[in-house]
Amino acid sequence: MVGLRGKVTGRIGPGLVGEVMVGVRGGIEAFLAYPVTPDETFEVGQLVTVVEYQAPRTVYVQSAFG
Repeated sequence: MVGLRGKVTGRIGPGLVGEVMVGVRGGIEAFLAYPVTPDETFEVGQLVTVVEYQAPRTVYVQSAFG
């Protein structure tokens, strides 16, 4: 899971539980998402990278480009 890229489908930011779609197990699945840096915001459509995974469906993400 860590290192995979996903697309934001629900805004991620301070005080928000966002959503990302990540390709896993031969399909695409939705995960609840939080920014790894608490003050970051990611808008719908942005690409992000998973840096932490907490089972069963929570990920912490950062920008896919930096």
